[in-house]
Amino acid sequence: MNTVGQSVRSFARDDEGAQVVEYALIIAVVSIILVVALRNLTGTSFSGFIARVGNCLTGASCS
Repeated sequence: MNTVGQSVRSFARDDEGAQVVEYALIIAVVSIILVVALRNLTGTSFSGFIARVGNCLTGASCS
């Protein structure tokens, strides 16, 4: 029972999980900014932009 208590206390003090969440949030915000910027550069609607990206990823025409 003492081992379980030590494990729970160790888990509660661990900060690595918080760092992973922070990095994930930063990546999400940067990704959203990139999608919005690229959408504005292409001049299409969001669904048109996603369709265009999908076509490029599947090997269809990217122009």
